[in-house]
Amino acid sequence: MLPLVAGCGTDKNAPVYFRTDARLTTYNPAGEAGNADGVAMAFSRVLAGFSLLGPQGQVISDRDTGTVELVPGPVLTVKYAFSPRAVYSDGVKRTCDDLVLAWAAQSGRFRGFTPATTAGYRDIEAVDCEPGSATATVRFYRGRAYRDWRALFGAGSMVPAHIVARDAGIGSVVEAVRARKPAPIGAVAKSWNTGFALPTGRLDPARFVSSGPYRADSFDPAGGLRLVRNEKWWGEPAALPTIVVYGRNTDTAARVAHGGFDVTDSAVGIVAAPAGSEPPRPRVSPAARSLSVEQLVLAHRGALGPASARQAFGACVPRDELARSSGYGSQPWNLHVLTPASDLADTINPQFGQRFARPDIAWARELAAQRPAGPDGAPAPPLKVRVGYLGPDARHQAMVAAIAASCRQAGIDVVDVNSPDLTVRALGTTADVLLLNSGASFAAAGAADVVRDSYTLFAGDPLNIGDFRDPQATDSVSRFSVTIVAGDQLAQSRAMEAAAWRDLAAIPLFATPREQVWSDDLTGLIAGRARTGTGWNMDRWTRS
Repeated sequence: MLPLVAGCGTDKNAPVYFRTDARLTTYNPAGEAGNADGVAMAFSRVLAGFSLLGPQGQVISDRDTGTVELVPGPVLTVKYAFSPRAVYSDGVKRTCDDLVLAWAAQSGRFRGFTPATTAGYRDIEAVDCEPGSATATVRFYRGRAYRDWRALFGAGSMVPAHIVARDAGIGSVVEAVRARKPAPIGAVAKSWNTGFALPTGRLDPARFVSSGPYRADSFDPAGGLRLVRNEKWWGEPAALPTIVVYGRNTDTAARVAHGGFDVTDSAVGIVAAPAGSEPPRPRVSPAARSLSVEQLVLAHRGALGPASARQAFGACVPRDELARSSGYGSQPWNLHVLTPASDLADTINPQFGQRFARPDIAWARELAAQRPAGPDGAPAPPLKVRVGYLGPDARHQAMVAAIAASCRQAGIDVVDVNSPDLTVRALGTTADVLLLNSGASFAAAGAADVVRDSYTLFAGDPLNIGDFRDPQATDSVSRFSVTIVAGDQLAQSRAMEAAAWRDLAAIPLFATPREQVWSDDLTGLIAGRARTGTGWNMDRWTRS
């Protein structure tokens, strides 16, 4: 655990220093990079939506943003209305253009966008919106009543459409989406994908506009991401004037040397103990309440393209030993979608993954020998598996070393290819396996309803980073996402797990061990278990 700031004599208006395990690279949490890097931990109260994820990952309505109303009818139809007072920090009113852009970017129906997932948005048939209007009506396809619809258009899902339109050189995102012309859509996608990368220095207030109680003022790898009160926020003002967020790509060591952190929300093991000092003794959040599971996600191409190669690797992974040595009390977890906090999980967790519960070196060696021969008919060369993770990370380094030692006995060479610049796109190119959390995230992950993260098993979805393709799994995810009956959800979960284990989409390990602590002089904090982390209510933090 990194030192926490001592509360005695602290100025109540002094900045609060908040350490996370997010990599602060982009202002867009809904994109592929933003999701993987966990930037929602920093921006859930900067880019407000019609809902937010609460401390247990439950969806909470954000009535400051506006109202949400179900419209009676044969298909799921929802009317959204922004508050008449809702404006961005540049003074521009919030409009339904934001919803149209969010849908276009995340539905998978418009080429060029790189969203984290299409879950939920792919089920929307249309967003009825007059450009500049405060209201929109969202209509889902018949039979596609996405059960977690309340989480759509939530915190972090909508970047400002008027900024994107300006970048694209068009008058209205809505008109561009209606016309479906490739050039304007391409320009919109380019802005949505790359137009919100975080630069070093003061952030342009005309680009990085806020719709929440905080706004992003500046970013510096040495000094963190500085959030200040949004003067244009129409709701209750943020209690603290300034919060400074640190992440993986900031100098946490320098901050420790100058006073430490007020709040820490991070996976265990990212910060190694100084040379000669005792190993840190983190206070780990209860595993039974975890919404995130650490996994080895396997590429379905390259060295692990053949099923026998994936199975050989899986057979030599010491899952039992990894849980004991690196899980901080967590039991080995066998499910790809349901998490330890899921009500249905205990029923089926013991039913899967038993063939890979502990290493079987003889079987691993046999499977490796069954790989297809080379083009000249020669036996396949020794299996080499590159395992990547976002480094440096002392705990993950030890885990990969343990995997390498076990697999070496089967003649399988496991190579650690961690990097501070690693992205999920490394899977299948510079890495054969990625060690990361539920929902293809290197940081905080998950929600109370696991339906979004089930799309890691849906063929072609961006969240399916290993390119696992199984018709049974895809069909089960599709059914799971519109099912509200617990018994049916359980049946679909079993079908998903059977397919995922049969073809080794990934190897679940254990609940992600996270440390969530804060100084005694801070009040209003409630540890957040979901992908937004403890920052879910940072506008309500106070210093006594």
